[in-house]
Amino acid sequence: MSSDVPEDLPDPDAQRVTPIRVEEEMEQSYIDYAMSVIVGRALPDARDGMKPVQRRILYSMHELGVTSNSGHRKSSNIVGDTMGNYHPHGDSAIYDALARMAQDFSLRYPLVDGQGNFGSVDGDPPAAMRYTEARMAPIAEEMLRDIGKDTVDFEGNYDDRLTEPEVLPAAVPNLLLNGASGIAVGMSTNIPPHNLGEVVDATIHLIDNPDCTVADLMEHVKGPDFPTGANIVGREGIHDAYTTGRGRLRVRAELEIEEEEHRIVVTELPYQENKARRIERIANDVNDGKIEGISDLRDESDREGIRVVIELKRGANPDVVRNQLLEHHLEQTFSVISLALVDGQPRVLDLKEMLEQYVGHRREVVRRRSEYELGEAEDRAHLLEGRLTALEHVESVVELIRESEDRDSAKLALQDTYDFSERQSDHIVRMQLGSLTSLEAAEIEQEYEDVTAEIERLETILGDERELLGVIKEELRGVKDTYGDDRRTSIVEDYGNVTREDLIPEEEMVVVLTEDDYVKRMPLSSFDAQHRGGKGIIGTRLKDGDRVSTVFQASTHDYLLCFTSAGQVYQLKTYELPEMGRTARGRSAVNILNLDEDERVTAIVDTDDFDEDEFLTMVTRGGYIKRTRAGEFDNILSTGIRAVRLEEGDELVDVAVTDGESDVIIGTESGMTIRFDETEARAMGRTARGVNAIKLTDENVANANVGDRRDWEGDAVVGLVCDTEGDDRDLLTVTWHGYGKRTPLSEYRTQSRYGKGLIDIKTNERNGHVVALKQVSEDDELVIMSEGGQIMRTRAGEVSQQGRNTMGVRVMRLTDDDWVASVDVFSVSGEDAAELDGSGAEEGDAKADDE
Repeated sequence: MSSDVPEDLPDPDAQRVTPIRVEEEMEQSYIDYAMSVIVGRALPDARDGMKPVQRRILYSMHELGVTSNSGHRKSSNIVGDTMGNYHPHGDSAIYDALARMAQDFSLRYPLVDGQGNFGSVDGDPPAAMRYTEARMAPIAEEMLRDIGKDTVDFEGNYDDRLTEPEVLPAAVPNLLLNGASGIAVGMSTNIPPHNLGEVVDATIHLIDNPDCTVADLMEHVKGPDFPTGANIVGREGIHDAYTTGRGRLRVRAELEIEEEEHRIVVTELPYQENKARRIERIANDVNDGKIEGISDLRDESDREGIRVVIELKRGANPDVVRNQLLEHHLEQTFSVISLALVDGQPRVLDLKEMLEQYVGHRREVVRRRSEYELGEAEDRAHLLEGRLTALEHVESVVELIRESEDRDSAKLALQDTYDFSERQSDHIVRMQLGSLTSLEAAEIEQEYEDVTAEIERLETILGDERELLGVIKEELRGVKDTYGDDRRTSIVEDYGNVTREDLIPEEEMVVVLTEDDYVKRMPLSSFDAQHRGGKGIIGTRLKDGDRVSTVFQASTHDYLLCFTSAGQVYQLKTYELPEMGRTARGRSAVNILNLDEDERVTAIVDTDDFDEDEFLTMVTRGGYIKRTRAGEFDNILSTGIRAVRLEEGDELVDVAVTDGESDVIIGTESGMTIRFDETEARAMGRTARGVNAIKLTDENVANANVGDRRDWEGDAVVGLVCDTEGDDRDLLTVTWHGYGKRTPLSEYRTQSRYGKGLIDIKTNERNGHVVALKQVSEDDELVIMSEGGQIMRTRAGEVSQQGRNTMGVRVMRLTDDDWVASVDVFSVSGEDAAELDGSGAEEGDAKADDE
């Protein structure tokens, strides 16, 4: 089949095809789409602070006459008119925008006066648009004021049937007042709302001082002012947001602790917080045990405001519960991104730039309005001039009109005779006879004077920049007087983030460690005080072959230095130890302290007890003593640091805080003690071994029947006491079999270092070896724990005061296969001292045992 087109000629269809690269077409198409979303939907204009959908809704209401003075109109009517004429998108998107402009919990100054259900702070959605009604709020009319006076440019709508404003005149700085939020392609904006009075004051300050800084403006704008109130914590985030356009604000709920009712009441929530969902999450955390101390949670909110009541359990610490709520639920972060369209391009603006954009827009609006009004006034003055001339020649003018054949010839005659313009002659011909009265003439003269004065005013405004800016300031002050209100959001000082410590109640704890490195803490209140000679109660369950090595008392918030038998020292907070019940075994200390095999904690020092200028004085089982300045233990690694260098086979057994002017008393297992001035042992570095403190002998060691509990040949040091308060206190000595005594410190004379010392207590078959040496007063309390896990709490005054070289009395009743493991002392004030409940042995029984 032959073709009409010769084969050597090109295909005309192929000539119209332009080859392009796919990636280039995709890139350009995506850019076009992105800019369409950015400009046409997601980002507000920096001048009026409105997105296109918001602007079109208000303009539609303006065109429909649905102002603040009219009746409410069905929301579906407004949405349909907006969608049909200006915003060719889904009705749900338009209605969502309309509903948000009516929510007083979303906008600081709502632009729509809604009637019906427009949603709630609990996250409830608005009712369907057919059920709600709306009209413009009064402040919204300020956004459209003078829109009919050529103040802004208009553009064609989506089908060019109508025109719509590119931007609203905006007599109020809406971008800052109500803020904005939106997500575009590759960018987002999140501008918080502000207080109208503060923004107006800052705008006027900028007009008066164009060279001012952001810091100057912040003297007026204290920070965002959320419609839901609450508190902004700290000013750093505010400063960043205003100086760079980006910042992070910590917004905290307003809550009050009602001590008498033992409850916490929340009255304000962070901005954009869903109240119902937040209450549900708090309840879930309470049920899961993540938040403790709450017995009931209920929502008593009404139209007057938010009120969430949190009832506390008896004994719960309100401050701790409050901090737990703030940590997990009632403090949120608001990220500020001040992104808006400037000349159709997205820009991140600081506070001054946002206000400059608004002032520049208002300058243009006022200028265009003044030009429009000047033209109107000059046109009116022109007509009034012709009318006044006609009144001066009223009889001849009337005669001339009567003699004319028709209206057109009358106008021509007036123009020829009195030099009237065509508009003036047409106006005169159309005048009614009633306007020829003398009263009417006076009114026209007065109107002419007023119009002339208005022309002069408008010419002054257009000719003098200061006058034009003065009009802007005057109008802003009027807006402030009409719509201004008090700030709702408070700015509170930032005392740091809520830390884990804030969530832990400060409470006295008993900490137990075992030789197999199990550790736990228990509230001291779990143990009632007993008379001496009691057997105590179970303090821990031990696995086979394990035994208690150390017990000590500390507050949950104390920083502890944990010294080990290997001469290492670790630092931790008491609350970092696991809290468990009396019958629990505890948790392996390897998970908390990086202990080596066969290494155990032998001494605990509370860092609250010393200053950097004081000393940590250490003694080893082999009889060495070393003093090191406390300041050298400031920065302790998680893996611990070296506290003392030990000879092979030696162990660190005790540590005390000294002030450089005290005596130290060192005791041994065999019941010997030595007292000397601490300065006899010079201060050394952390890695030093120390010097000899006491001569250890084998005397009296074999006399004590302790079975196989000792793993040390010969005598050994068991403890160290620092006499910082003179000789007014006693030396408490406790032996392995549960006996002990108090002896005045004055009975221990001072000797030279490295002597044999004096006999403190008799270590015989009844007593066993010495296990602990403590400095006490009568009102101090003792926590004594056995190797088998029994624990007893008693007053030091329960232990008899005796002289040196005596037997002592029974302090704790033990079974035949149990021994005292550790003793700790803590001081209490008179009214805080625990009441003895008599649950231990009676005093008479204890005395019988002593005999």
